[in-house]
Amino acid sequence: MELEVSAEAKDKTLNRKIAITVVVLSVFIGLCHIKDENTVQAMERHEAHAIDTWNEYQASKTKQHLAENARVQLTLLAPPEKVAGEIARLDADIVKYRAEAPQLAARAEEDERAYQRLRDRHDQFNAADAGVATAISLAAVAALMETVLLLYAAWGFAAFGVVMGINAFVDGPLHLSILTSLLGA
Repeated sequence: MELEVSAEAKDKTLNRKIAITVVVLSVFIGLCHIKDENTVQAMERHEAHAIDTWNEYQASKTKQHLAENARVQLTLLAPPEKVAGEIARLDADIVKYRAEAPQLAARAEEDERAYQRLRDRHDQFNAADAGVATAISLAAVAALMETVLLLYAAWGFAAFGVVMGINAFVDGPLHLSILTSLLGA
């Protein structure tokens, strides 16, 4: 009879450890998910801004080209005294477009860099999610098989996931570029 009681007590201890592990990891990954969703929204904003700015850059270069062509045509085909005002206006437009284009390119490139920084952070959250999900799965199997070794393996994956999640929260330097290149697009 005593043997059965001690076996049940051991099961409860293991199950309590597993339950605490699952609750803590679930809360942690929930918080990571919220922050990751905000990161993805910021990525989308920067990507849209970069696309819009590159489009504006292309439009500026096209307008510059059209103004230069119009200036050449006016110079060649019309009497100078009749088109001097129009040529001056085209010259001003050309100067404006030449000055505008590098600024637009710089803004678009900055949005692309911001997008890449956020993408790296998103990859960190994905690694955290994978580590924690694996840990929760291993904890479930540990409960079914009543094996503490599987719980220890779950804690190992949990540690990896928590480290990656905290690193993502603080925008830390830890990146798993090998892993993301293998699993990424």
